[in-house]
Amino acid sequence: MVDFCLVSAEEPDRRRELLRPGHYEPWKNLLATIRRYQALKENGGVGFRLLRPWIVLFHRFWSAVCGADIPINAKLGGGLLMPHPNGIVIHPDAEIGPNCLIFQQVTVGTGSRPGVPRIGGQVDIGAGAKILGGIHIGDHARIGANAVVLQDVPAGCAAVGIPARIVGLRKEGKI
Repeated sequence: MVDFCLVSAEEPDRRRELLRPGHYEPWKNLLATIRRYQALKENGGVGFRLLRPWIVLFHRFWSAVCGADIPINAKLGGGLLMPHPNGIVIHPDAEIGPNCLIFQQVTVGTGSRPGVPRIGGQVDIGAGAKILGGIHIGDHARIGANAVVLQDVPAGCAAVGIPARIVGLRKEGKI
C-alpha cells in the first residue's frame, strides 16, 4: 500500500508544473505566466513595469485557451496540477496550498458563509466540485466530484454530496 503522505502538504513539488517540450499542456503555460508575473511583481523595478503588459497579455491568452478564470494574482501553492483546466474558477482572495490537484469545472469562491476558502496542501478536488465561503479544507483531504462544500473539511477526510458531508478519514491511500 502507498502512504498518502508521500506527497508533501508543505513543500511544493515544482517539477509537477514544468513545461515539457513537445507536450501540449496549456494549463502549465497558464501557471507559468502567473508565476512569472508574481515573481516580477515581488522583485519590482523597471523589469516589472516593462514586462507587465506582455505577461498580462499571455495570461489572458492562456486563460482563454484553457477556459479557466484564475486571476494573475491568485494565491496558488507550488506543484499545482490542473490536467483539464476547462471551467476552473478561483476567487482572487482564495488560498490554495502546495501540491493540489484540481479537475475541470471546479469553483472556489464566495458563498453564504463570509470570506473565501483556504485549501490546505495536497488536496484533491474532483470534477465539478464547488467550494464556497469562508471555509478551510485540511491537508490531504479529498473533495468528491460535484460536491458542494459549505463547511470545513478536516485534514485527511473526504467530502462528498450536495451539500457535502464528511465520509471518513484517509488512511494509507484509502478512504
